[in-house]
Amino acid sequence: METRRTFCRTAILSTGAALGGGLLTDTADAAGARVVAEKRINARTLDLTVASRAMRRNVRVRLLLPRGWSRKARRTWPTVWALHGGNDRYDAWYRRTDIERLAARHQVIVVMPEGGYAGGYTDWWNYGRGGSPAWETFHLTELRGLLEARYRAGRRRAVIGQSSGGYGALIYAARHPGMFRFAASYSGFCSTLSPGVPEVLMTGLSGLGPFVDKNAMWGHPIFQRNVWAAHDPVTQAARLRGTRLYVSVARKGLKGPLDRPDAQAVDPAEEFCHYTTVPFLNRLRKLRIPVTTHLYAKGTHSWAYWQYELHRSWPLMMKALGA
Repeated sequence: METRRTFCRTAILSTGAALGGGLLTDTADAAGARVVAEKRINARTLDLTVASRAMRRNVRVRLLLPRGWSRKARRTWPTVWALHGGNDRYDAWYRRTDIERLAARHQVIVVMPEGGYAGGYTDWWNYGRGGSPAWETFHLTELRGLLEARYRAGRRRAVIGQSSGGYGALIYAARHPGMFRFAASYSGFCSTLSPGVPEVLMTGLSGLGPFVDKNAMWGHPIFQRNVWAAHDPVTQAARLRGTRLYVSVARKGLKGPLDRPDAQAVDPAEEFCHYTTVPFLNRLRKLRIPVTTHLYAKGTHSWAYWQYELHRSWPLMMKALGA
């Protein structure tokens, strides 16, 4: 379970090592990114090290490949992008869930990209200068281009995420209408401009350390409100029309081992996510945009619930992908 402090790190930046012994490549796409190393984890799991111009460094990505996959295949495969939370790594879904076994039943490529420690799933504003880190550009321009050019990734795409990765799934789908057929948020925060939310996020950023500039990602929520709004799922909700949506979160967050009768203390992470989810769902309802929800009565901000939600939403995702 993420602690309160860890979650704040996740929240603010989400709203706020090359692989040795692998096969070296020089695969480039039009955006200038290239694969500099590959490493086989097993027969159907492949790690990539990508030299990213947007990030100005090497970034890792894990792929789960379907049966029959080959670089030389004449066909392509639908992709499922699995985004991790802000205090985790690219292989989080692989380590924490059975997504490998689940994906093996279907003809899809699962893409698990590095999103940075509290990287934000955004191109940082940096006082209008832009530049690194630029996670959105890396993921949706550079990496997507590489996968489609060299790894037989098709154009039927879905995106899922937990915690801040859930935010990433929603905002990526909203900012790029039509790119994803399906988007799922599991305990993600679904609004960034609701009352009190910017203050929580900015406080979380300040907690990262004395040398962290809390205005670098999107600026000040009042003076750069247009930047914040451009990355707010509620503001951008209309752009989700046509994308099949799945949103889950506990209505009441519990803290502590699930098998203990005294596990009744509030889990602030899950409470916060539920608070931000309500205005998002209200906005979708007003816009008459369909969404499948699972607002369970009680729960914690933890992988036990996200594993369950993965299985619960997987058939809907496969149907959307035609896989």
